[in-house]
Amino acid sequence: MVSKSYSNLLELASGESPSLGRISRGIPRVVTASGIVPDLDDSDDEASNASSERSSLAPRDRTIIVANQLPIRAQRHSEGRDWTFSLDQDSLLLQLKDSIRENADMEFVYVGCLREEIPVSEQDEVSQTLLETFRCVPVFLPGDLRSRFYHGFCKQQLWPLFHYMLPLSPDLGGRFDRNLWQAYVSVNKIFADMILEVINPDDDYVWVHDYHLMVLPTFLRKRFNRVKLGFFLHSPFPSSEIYKTLPVREELLRALLNSDLIGFHTFDYARHFLSCCSRMLGLSYESKRGYIGLEYYGRTVSIKILPVGIHMGQLGSVLSLPETEIKVAELIKQFCDRGRVMLLGVDDMDIFKGISLKLLAFEQLLMQHREWRERVVLVQIANPARGRGKDVKEVQAESYAMVKRINETFGLPGYKPVILIDRPLQFYERMAYYVVAECCLVTAVRDGMNLIPYEYIIARHGNYMLDKVLGLSPSTPKKSTLVVSEFIGCSPSLSGAIRVNPWNIDAVADAMDSALEMPEAEKQLRHEKHHRYVSSHDVGYWAKSFLQDLERTCKEHGRRRSWGIGFGLKFRVVSLDLNFRKLSMEHIVSAYRRTSTRAILFDYDGTLMPQASIDKKPSSKSIEILNSLCRDKNNVVFLVSARSQSTLSDWFSPCENLGMAAEHGYFFRLRRDADWETCVAVTDQSWKQIVEPVMRLYTETTDGSTIENKETALVWCYEDADPDFGSCQAKELQDHLESVLTNEPVSVKSGLNNVEVKPQGVNKGLVAQRLLSTMTERNLLPDFVLCIGDDRSDEDMFEVIATAASGSSFSPMAEVFACTVGQKPSKAKYYLDDTAEIVRLMQGLASVSEQAPGSSLPV
Repeated sequence: MVSKSYSNLLELASGESPSLGRISRGIPRVVTASGIVPDLDDSDDEASNASSERSSLAPRDRTIIVANQLPIRAQRHSEGRDWTFSLDQDSLLLQLKDSIRENADMEFVYVGCLREEIPVSEQDEVSQTLLETFRCVPVFLPGDLRSRFYHGFCKQQLWPLFHYMLPLSPDLGGRFDRNLWQAYVSVNKIFADMILEVINPDDDYVWVHDYHLMVLPTFLRKRFNRVKLGFFLHSPFPSSEIYKTLPVREELLRALLNSDLIGFHTFDYARHFLSCCSRMLGLSYESKRGYIGLEYYGRTVSIKILPVGIHMGQLGSVLSLPETEIKVAELIKQFCDRGRVMLLGVDDMDIFKGISLKLLAFEQLLMQHREWRERVVLVQIANPARGRGKDVKEVQAESYAMVKRINETFGLPGYKPVILIDRPLQFYERMAYYVVAECCLVTAVRDGMNLIPYEYIIARHGNYMLDKVLGLSPSTPKKSTLVVSEFIGCSPSLSGAIRVNPWNIDAVADAMDSALEMPEAEKQLRHEKHHRYVSSHDVGYWAKSFLQDLERTCKEHGRRRSWGIGFGLKFRVVSLDLNFRKLSMEHIVSAYRRTSTRAILFDYDGTLMPQASIDKKPSSKSIEILNSLCRDKNNVVFLVSARSQSTLSDWFSPCENLGMAAEHGYFFRLRRDADWETCVAVTDQSWKQIVEPVMRLYTETTDGSTIENKETALVWCYEDADPDFGSCQAKELQDHLESVLTNEPVSVKSGLNNVEVKPQGVNKGLVAQRLLSTMTERNLLPDFVLCIGDDRSDEDMFEVIATAASGSSFSPMAEVFACTVGQKPSKAKYYLDDTAEIVRLMQGLASVSEQAPGSSLPV
C-alpha cells in the first residue's frame, strides 16, 4: 500500500518522475498563527494505517535524521539577496552520515531549522536549493514562535531541569509557563508536518535527536502506526525526584514511549528514565539477552545505552593541516620553550560547565603548591554560550573577575597563570591547543556527554608531521592526562582518567597536582587505554549500532495488528499478535444465547476487582451479577483466586451455587454447602518455618511490605512499598528463598507486587482440569467456555483451556473464550481493557440468563 503522504519532492529533486498514486502536497513554509497548539487528532483513518504488512527486514532505503538544527551553515551576500550554503563539518548529524557511508550504502535526509532567519519571500527558493544540493528539508519558524520554543521552553525549562536545576525561584531556572509549553508542542507538530512531506513509511527509518523534539514521536506515531522511529537523548535524564516536578511529566514520557528505540549515553540516564516510567506510568522493564525493553500497550520499546563518539576521519584531517602544524609550533614557542606546562580547559560559557569551580581549584593549586608557580599555565577556552539570559552574564562576570584576581595574585612579568580565550576559535586552533596541553580538565557540574576528552586523546596521539614539530621520534610512546568530572556522560568510558567531584575544590586541586606529577610511564599506559577505546568507539560505531538495534526492534511491525487509542498527547498505539484481539461483546453474547452447557471460570483480584482498589470486598452489584449467572441452569460458574478459604467463604457467602477455588486452586468446593477439597495431596508444612523468618527480615527492611500467611502458602507483598526498592527487594528475596528451599517440595514465584511460596504443582490450571473432568464424568460436555484472568497465575488456566479445546473435553462445536485483562503477551486469544469492561461483560451475560431462570447444572 502506498502512503498518501509520501511526497514526490525528493523524486523531483533527483530528476525522477513521481510514482503513480502518490499525492504531493505543498510544503508549508511558515506558520503564521504562532504559538497555537495544533490539533493533535487531525488525521484520517487511512493515513493512520498507511504502513504495509511488509517486514522491516527489507533493505533499508533511507534514514530521516531529525534535529533542531540542520548541519548547514548559511551566509548572506552583502550585495543582493543571494545565500551561500555549506555543510557544517562540526555537526554530529553530518559526522554520523560520513562515518556510516564508509561501510554501508545508506541514504540520509535531514529535517531541521537553519540558524539564520530566512525571509518568507525567499523560503521556497532556499528550500529547493537545500533539498537538491544537500538533501535537507528546512523547517521555517516565525521569530516569535522560535524564541518561545528554543530560548523559552527548551533553554529556560527543560535544559535546566535536565541538568538538575529546580525552579525554586524565578532566578533559578524558569518557572513552568503554559504558553511556552504550547509553543514547544506547536513546533514539534510543524516538524512532524515536514517529515510527512518526505517520508515513505513502509521503508524509511526516522531518527529524532535530543530534548527539543520530545513530543514529535507522538505526532508521527499517530499518523503512521507502524513508523520505524528511534529517539536519542543527548542531554542527561534527571532522577525521578527531579523529573517529577515537571507539570507535563507524563506527556513527555508517553511521547517518548511512542518511539521504538530510545537511546541514552549512560546507564544512569537510562535508569532514571526507567524509574520515571515505573513510578509515574506503572511500567516495568525486562532485560532479555542483553536488551532492555519496556512493554507499552503490546509494543516493546527498546532502551539503548551507548555513548556517542567522535569522527576519527575529521580529526585526522584537521591534525594533518599545515595550519595546525604552524599553530602547534607557535604554542610550543609560547609555552614549552619557556618552561611552562599547559593545563587546558575547553568549555561553553554556561552555568553547568563549572568554569568558576575550575578556576578556584587552580587558584588552590597555586596556593598549596608553590613549586608550580611560574611553571604551570591554565588556558581556558570559553566558547560562546548557546543560551542567553541573566545566568550567562553572571558566569561571564564571575569568570573574568576570578581570572583577574588569580593573575594579579600569582602573575609576574612575562607570566600569566590563567589565559582566558573568549573569542571563537577555528577547529584547527583548538586541536593545536590539545596537542600541546599536558593535561585536559573537564570539570562540568552536569553534562550529557562532552566529547572534549575524546578529542584531546586523539590530538595527543598526533601524527608523523606533528611528531616532528614536537621533536619526537615515531617510536616515542604517546601520553595524555585527563581530569574529568564524575557528572559528565563520558566519565564512565574513561576509566584511566582522574575522576573528581567538581564541587570539591581541594580534591580537584589535588587531582591537578597528581596529573602534573604523574610518572611518564603511567601517562603512557592511561593514554594507550583511552586511545584504544576512543578510536574503536567512534561516531560511526555509535550510529551503526543504534540503527541496527532500531531495525531489530522494528522487524515485528508488519507481523502485528496496530491501531491508535487516546486523544492529544495521550495518544498511543496498541500492537498485538494477529490472533490476539479484543473480545466482542456482541459475539460472546450471541454465543451465550445459542449454547446450553456453559463453563465460566474467572479470577477475582485484577479481574472483577481493580488491583488499586482499597476495599477489596465484592460490591453488592458484583454479588447480584454472580447470583444471576449461578441461577441459570445451563451454567457452571467458578471463582478461582489466590485468596484464602476463609476470605472467599466470607465475601461470597450470598452466592449459593458459586464454585470457588482458594489459594491458586489448592482448595476448591463446587458450591456453598459443599466441603472444601484439595486438588493435590496435603504436604508437610514444615518449610514455613524456614520461609517465615526470611520474609520477616525483608518486611522489616522494606517499608510498606507485609506477609500474608495462608494455609498452604506464604506471600510477601510490597504493593505499598517504594516501587523501585520493593522490586529490588523482591528479586533479592526470591533468590534468597530459592537458595534455602532447594530440597523442599515448594516453588517460589514472583507475581504482581508479591513473592509467593507454595507447594509444587499447585496452580490455577489444576482447577480448570478438575472442573472439566468432573463435567465430563457427568456427561456434560461444555459448548461454551469463558475463562477470564489478569496476571501470570491465570496463564495456567488459559493453557488448560486451549489444550482441552483441541481434545474431547468440549462439545465439537464449542465456543471457547480465553480472555485476559489488558493488552499484553498472553496465552489467551482475547482481551478486554480493564475490570470495568469485565464487569459490563458479566452483567450482559447475566441479563441474558435472567430471561431463563432455573436451577443450576447438577455438578
